[in-house]
Amino acid sequence: LFVATLTYDTLRFEYEDFPETKEPVWILGRKYSVFTEKEEILLDVTSRLWFTYRKNFPAIGGTGPTSDTGWGCMLRCGQMIFAQALVCRHLGRDWRWIKGKRQMDNYFNVLNAFIDKKDSYYSIHQIAQMGVGEGKSIGQWYGPNTVAQVLKKLATFDTWSSLAVHIAMDNTVVMEEIRRLCQSNVPCAGAAACPALESDVLYNGCPEDVGLRERLALWKPLVLLIPLRLGLTEINEAYIETLKHCFMMPQSLGVIGGKPNSAHYFIGYVGEELIYLDPHTTQPAVEPSESGCLPDESFHCQHPPCRMSIAELDPSIAVGFFCNTEADFNDWCQQIKKLSLVRGALPMFELVERQPSHFSNPDVLNLTPDSSDADRLERFFDSEDEDFEILSL
Repeated sequence: LFVATLTYDTLRFEYEDFPETKEPVWILGRKYSVFTEKEEILLDVTSRLWFTYRKNFPAIGGTGPTSDTGWGCMLRCGQMIFAQALVCRHLGRDWRWIKGKRQMDNYFNVLNAFIDKKDSYYSIHQIAQMGVGEGKSIGQWYGPNTVAQVLKKLATFDTWSSLAVHIAMDNTVVMEEIRRLCQSNVPCAGAAACPALESDVLYNGCPEDVGLRERLALWKPLVLLIPLRLGLTEINEAYIETLKHCFMMPQSLGVIGGKPNSAHYFIGYVGEELIYLDPHTTQPAVEPSESGCLPDESFHCQHPPCRMSIAELDPSIAVGFFCNTEADFNDWCQQIKKLSLVRGALPMFELVERQPSHFSNPDVLNLTPDSSDADRLERFFDSEDEDFEILSL
């Protein structure tokens, strides 16, 4: 198998600029005009953390692969959607990355959580090794649900971010479950939370200025991931309007998915095209410099983003949202309810107050009681599965 690896410099000429269109451009809940705000659009895109294939990183598990070229694209997309949650959590949606400008410590704390080494919270090493528990061998391709399940497990170790991660199963978001999860707040744990940081930045694993306030907070910031299947082999057109609306919500973290076995991180849309960041570029692994500073330019996509027709999207996706406060979550629920009233927009998932009684009965899906949610969803949602069972529930 020949795998072409290109750096993004050699690809530059292939990227088209945004079309001159009256249609608004939506990027993760922000609306832009191509005619008056092109610089702002490109700055917003460039500011997202961009994770691509890397080579020459420390071997995964000590003896495993030293590059993820050819297999790590969905893992990188999982990193990107989660990095966006951490950016919103620690820097805010309005934060922008400007080349050559000194960034605040929290930015490097977020970036360090994804660096390709075994002790970063969300490194390719951690995701690949945690995936073994989900039945994926190291170097095997993931679907959107697998990467969501793995990130949820890894987030429990990230006491600095103190996130509540909920994965909505069975196309259903249960508000009661989310409130229970987000209101079970625990104090930030030990100072070992961010071992790579200067000790004066962190107190008890939390930056000093937010430490006390966060310990008293009644709501843990929510990362909500919803794995969906929007059709059998291609996306059902009836879902397209709803999918677009997801990018219009201020809580949007975007969508991970792509074309079969080729994952992308979708951050917005214009007209009938999705806007995405593409992990299929191999860059050398990054080492901190002798001063401890991390060269970060290769983590920002500095050419116009890629676009593709929404109709080409593989139907297996995961949609992400971030609700920093309970008010954000309540607002999100209201928007989802309003969306169900939009003509021509078929709901992609159901929003309910509490768990429907039929969910608690495993026999409905003819499952053995010990079959985990992850196994169940993998069978329905992952692109790598060829056979789909149509259930008439």
